Amino acid sequence: MGATERIGALAAAMERDLRSNVLPFWIERAPDPVHGGFVGWIDEDGTVNPRAPKGGVLNSRILWTFAAMSRRYADPIHLDLARRALAFLYERFWDEEHGGVYWLVDPEGRPLVDRKQTYNLAFAVYGLAEFVRATGDAEARERAITLFRTIEERTGDPTGGGYWEARGRDWRPLEDVRLSDKDQNAPKSMNTHLHVMEAYANLLRVWPDPGLRSRLGDLVRLHLERIVDPESGHLKLFFDESWRPRRRDVSFGHDIEASWLLVEAAAQTGDERLLERAREGSALLFRTALAEGLDAARGGLFAERPAEGRLDDEKHWWIQAEAVVGFLNAWEQTSDVAFLDAAESVWRFVSSFLIDRDHGEWRWRVARDGSPIPGLPKVEPWKCPYHNGRAALEVLSRSERIGARRAPLPPRRPAETS
Repeated sequence: MGATERIGALAAAMERDLRSNVLPFWIERAPDPVHGGFVGWIDEDGTVNPRAPKGGVLNSRILWTFAAMSRRYADPIHLDLARRALAFLYERFWDEEHGGVYWLVDPEGRPLVDRKQTYNLAFAVYGLAEFVRATGDAEARERAITLFRTIEERTGDPTGGGYWEARGRDWRPLEDVRLSDKDQNAPKSMNTHLHVMEAYANLLRVWPDPGLRSRLGDLVRLHLERIVDPESGHLKLFFDESWRPRRRDVSFGHDIEASWLLVEAAAQTGDERLLERAREGSALLFRTALAEGLDAARGGLFAERPAEGRLDDEKHWWIQAEAVVGFLNAWEQTSDVAFLDAAESVWRFVSSFLIDRDHGEWRWRVARDGSPIPGLPKVEPWKCPYHNGRAALEVLSRSERIGARRAPLPPRRPAETS
């Protein structure tokens, strides 16, 4: 089987899982029939906790997912659920007094954590822009633009460049700016900048503003000059105010995710020289991920390697989703079959161990050998349909593009004679 056929088979398998497993789970179980929006927690067996808080990131990722699905498929339920997420974003997460969006609300939509995390603002931009791509909606476009300007004005660092991690509801500095308990309390992080870049690239698709294009180019260059480590081939994760890196942990998932998002963002700028630089940075990341992060014996990509401590060899759902796309992108850039082999091996691991055929969706994470780790939810503020849903759409679109590029030309008709 040739490369084109192999990629087509991979795309078909991922689409089957998307349409028969992932999307039905979210369509049937996630909407909140009492308070609107979507529930904030579903256990591993599909049991809903109706009293769980609701996260802004989760809501925006659901918005992106169903807006993207509505662009791909003709099923009206996808647009209905995107509109549901959009309405809850406007009505419950949007801070009408101070601007921006809240981090966490209670089941009824009252603010529980009202801080302004730049990461959260970025995902709202990302979801809104995708809704505009699906519908052309003018209000969603204006709100996305408003959030872009809020990020620039309220969380941008005009001296050192980039963006502060978080601010209070009224935009005052905070002592603790962490995204989660596992993160370092650092003023700037790779993770926030990666997703601001991702959001700006999507917004540029629906708002071709020169200022936005310039800021996106700055973000790509910032990644290449400050975040990608040319010596190790990994991303630096946390920084002080002046971009001095903190402890050198390794996140294999973010390495492989950034390897393709960097190229996508650079392509959106229209700057060919920047795109070539992004491809070079991308190659550094995906070659290191293949050499150090891929489990050659069992398949799947490892989670992390702390600067101090043992390798975290568990296999997380989002990392495997990003690895399939990242290694397929690596094959597109290099034509090296080792990367296509890697993409397929990761998917085989997902299909064998992460897809939950009893209760739906994907498990959060499993052990290195694929054995389940019990007690982990299917839905909570971080567990969402964005990574695995997007991976399926990316592989489908890339498969179609590769197939069209490599399809034989139709036979030439003989010249007519008079």
